[in-house]
Amino acid sequence: MCVGCRHNALLYTSMKNLYYCLLLLCSLHTVAAHAQSINSCALSRLSAARRTAVVSPEHQRLMNQYDVTFYKLDLALERNSTHIAGTVTINATAKAGGLSAFAFELHPNFTIEDVSVNGQSQQPFTRKGSEVAVALAPAIPDGNKISVAITYKGTAPNGASAAIGNGFSSDTEPTWGNQVTWSLSEPYAAYEWWPSKQVLTDKADSVHVFVTTSAENRVGSNGLLARTVDLPDGKKRYEWKSRYPIAYYLISVAVSDYDEYVTYANPAGATAPIPIVNYVYKGGAIDKFKEEMDMTGPFIEYYSELFTLYPFDAEKYGHSMAPIGGGMEHQTMTTQSTFEFTLTAHELAHQWFGDNVTCGSWEDIWLNEGFASYGEYLSLQKFRPDQAVNWMENAHVYAFGGINSSVQVSDTTNVSRIFYYGLTYKKAASVIHMLRFTINNDALFFQALRTYQQQFGGGTATTPDLQRVFEETTGMDLGYFFNQWYAGYGHPLLSVEWNQQGNSVLLSAKQTGSSTTPFFKTDVEYLIHTIAGDTTIRVAQNQPDETYLIRLEAQVTSIEVDPNHWLLLKVLQNQQNPILEVPQQEPAILYPNPTSDMLNIAQLDFTPATANIYDTAGRLVKQTRLPQQATTLSIKVTELPAGLYVVHLYNSTQHYRSSFIKLD
Repeated sequence: MCVGCRHNALLYTSMKNLYYCLLLLCSLHTVAAHAQSINSCALSRLSAARRTAVVSPEHQRLMNQYDVTFYKLDLALERNSTHIAGTVTINATAKAGGLSAFAFELHPNFTIEDVSVNGQSQQPFTRKGSEVAVALAPAIPDGNKISVAITYKGTAPNGASAAIGNGFSSDTEPTWGNQVTWSLSEPYAAYEWWPSKQVLTDKADSVHVFVTTSAENRVGSNGLLARTVDLPDGKKRYEWKSRYPIAYYLISVAVSDYDEYVTYANPAGATAPIPIVNYVYKGGAIDKFKEEMDMTGPFIEYYSELFTLYPFDAEKYGHSMAPIGGGMEHQTMTTQSTFEFTLTAHELAHQWFGDNVTCGSWEDIWLNEGFASYGEYLSLQKFRPDQAVNWMENAHVYAFGGINSSVQVSDTTNVSRIFYYGLTYKKAASVIHMLRFTINNDALFFQALRTYQQQFGGGTATTPDLQRVFEETTGMDLGYFFNQWYAGYGHPLLSVEWNQQGNSVLLSAKQTGSSTTPFFKTDVEYLIHTIAGDTTIRVAQNQPDETYLIRLEAQVTSIEVDPNHWLLLKVLQNQQNPILEVPQQEPAILYPNPTSDMLNIAQLDFTPATANIYDTAGRLVKQTRLPQQATTLSIKVTELPAGLYVVHLYNSTQHYRSSFIKLD
């Protein structure tokens, strides 16, 4: 979900309301302007500073006695009202220990007219606030089925308890003048419009959403529109059906007198083109947003390459417009207030991260929002690469300005904390970017994401699940990474000094933490500018104080820290210090040079771990892990085309660089 701001950046700020405020401000051309804009729009929305979950532990225990298999919502709705009348059917299976009571949640604004259990109407129930329980005697044994139908009616509440506004809302869109009614259940607001079990780990296997409404309206929802039925009273019933597993908060409706605009995506591996069904405001919205809507197909095709085929390819993707101030990733049909490149990219990425694989607990919401935010960055890298660097710089600014807390959400009763912008969205995206940097192999990074989708698709996952997949895919121990970046607080602060004497450069890097996490183990890139050209080295910061000895044949003019903006770090100092004493290195020997087959390197005064070879355009063309005991090395270069190359030899503290010529 991507949205506008609700309250001051010094408070817990919901991403759900931040996004649209930024869109409404004048064009933000600098990172500083972005950062300042949070306070500008936040001051206008100070409501709901702390919104909480409502269900009691005992009621949660009762709901955990069964697994949901199917929801059917059969409701009467209009585009200008939050009144709801209808029946919701819940099919479920009793779990181990049996089912003594069927429990669900429904806001007390609604009157329950009837409860039917396995076709038997007028079943007695108890109700305490939003908690409803139907006693079952005898109890239903483990593995047996139950079907409960709840008929109810009433007007939805307006207490702004959802991540954006209410669970169910109706309003007139100010620009186009369209009346719209829509739902938004994340994280705990489904009970504000339908009887539900609000447990993330219990996805229904399928869902039907039937809505009866005035004939001029269209209704957007999940899955495929199976049929539209003309009713004797002049109204219509829209019958949406989805056969994919779905979390409770991703079930949705949107009702208005929409125009329809349909395009298609053709990702590799799809058996047929995937329809993209857009329900947009009347009065010219199709013409206004067509160019941005048309990006959805290329996004689907690109994400399908990166993450696996679009998870709901047998049904559709689409959008229903509503004045929510951003977007909400309802499964197969996102609700959006507008169409803008990063907003559309973000909500679509959720179909993989959040919808297909849903976070198993709200403490792991970064698995939804962090990856959706990183989808924005990946889309910019692919389609608008000139904007990607600014996006990441902007993400770092918000992450630096975040509260003194971790990406892991410790208080999952606080909705505003769950969706805190600087942590759940921007720091989380920065962490994913650093995970990609740490792995240092895009093929393995994206393979891990595909494996994650394949293993957990249709279900839920937690941060340890993601960590395990990445460790199994890469062979790396990433416990330190997740401890410091997911559970840890703050970010590294780096002070760099360097000096050069002859062909030797000494670089000193001292790191501290900005908060309670004292140290962040990470590789760091340094771009070294010399009078003969530039070179980039990558070294490991394995302890707070590190020194690196580098051999260069030209005079250094300056050194740039993290030139490619991989790391969430602040550089406190970066300067030459002429009093640093620089150990001298004996020059290594490269032979034969030129070479057509093997490149030998002798007289090294350190043991490198890695050899990287770059062409004259700066592209990495070969990477080799080196034997730990050798100081005389042989590197096979037979496969390289003829030309001039630069070889870099590294270990965690030392670096050697030289050039050679490859012959045919």
